[in-house]
Amino acid sequence: MTGTRSEKWEFTGSQGDRLAGLLELPAGEVRAVALFAHCFTCSKDSFAAARIARGLAARGFAVLRFDFTGLGASDGEFANTNFSSNVEDLVLAAHALEGQFSAPSLLVGHSLGGTAVIVAAGRLSGVKAVVTINAPHEPAHVERFLEPATAEIEARGEATVRLAGRPFQLRRQFLEDIESQKIDEHLAHLGAALLVFHSPEDETVGIENAQKIYQAARHPKSFVSLEGADHLLKRQADAEYVADVLAAWASRYLPVNSQDKQPPAKGAHVARAPVRELHQPSKLSLAMEAGKHRFLADEPLDLGGADIGPSPYEYLLMALGACTSMTVRLYADHKK
Repeated sequence: MTGTRSEKWEFTGSQGDRLAGLLELPAGEVRAVALFAHCFTCSKDSFAAARIARGLAARGFAVLRFDFTGLGASDGEFANTNFSSNVEDLVLAAHALEGQFSAPSLLVGHSLGGTAVIVAAGRLSGVKAVVTINAPHEPAHVERFLEPATAEIEARGEATVRLAGRPFQLRRQFLEDIESQKIDEHLAHLGAALLVFHSPEDETVGIENAQKIYQAARHPKSFVSLEGADHLLKRQADAEYVADVLAAWASRYLPVNSQDKQPPAKGAHVARAPVRELHQPSKLSLAMEAGKHRFLADEPLDLGGADIGPSPYEYLLMALGACTSMTVRLYADHKK
């Protein structure tokens, strides 16, 4: 995404291992901080995780996406993990953000990661909004993908399961942990606004899961249908749609820039355009604000800028052009 950037991020996970992440940052001011949980046996680089995180960054959010213990670029043994350890990884990621950057106010989870953020939210007082994407209502839903290995796990204590063509070692403690979870209790006491995304065509996690999540939660809660999308959101347009809707929805619940802006008096016209220098991606980049609208200004590459926005001269031409066009239109309407 134009103007956004990624920073490598590391912290210690639930098993004491080094966990690898990427902090997606906007070009301008950070509106709010989000934490993204990827799907079961996936990674921070899955289509959904990468595209949605970058899409949110392009809309002003700082987003940390990371690999759970034993997956992707993170250290640790996957066989030693379970749903509860994933939740703990999320909580520790939030604490790391709070200590080194800023505490997250938004949790976003895809598939089983969505179920995990529901549980994690109850342990993070700063979370104001939770978003699930094609998430199962209960963690035990994943057992259907582990058969027939579940019988071997019960008998021998562990077994190798192939998921999406890759082998994973699972132990009895994993099954016991997912079967012990009671997500409805967490939904009833979520203490945050909830947005449920789900595709009616999802063949991995059926749409009935979204219905159960929605019904168990209290207001404020919202549902958005991802018609035509698959479970993994492989189409870029689907991920971009999620980022668009999510950013707009979250603005109602999140303390954007930690500023509680007072609305102008009725009928008042506010002409205010603060300008802030950006330290990235060029020394000439600027973030500008006019009322509730935000803009980026920069110079072309050949003039030492990063070309992430129009130049001041181009803004001037656009302003004059808009003024002329509006005046002509008003005059034409008046003559009618």
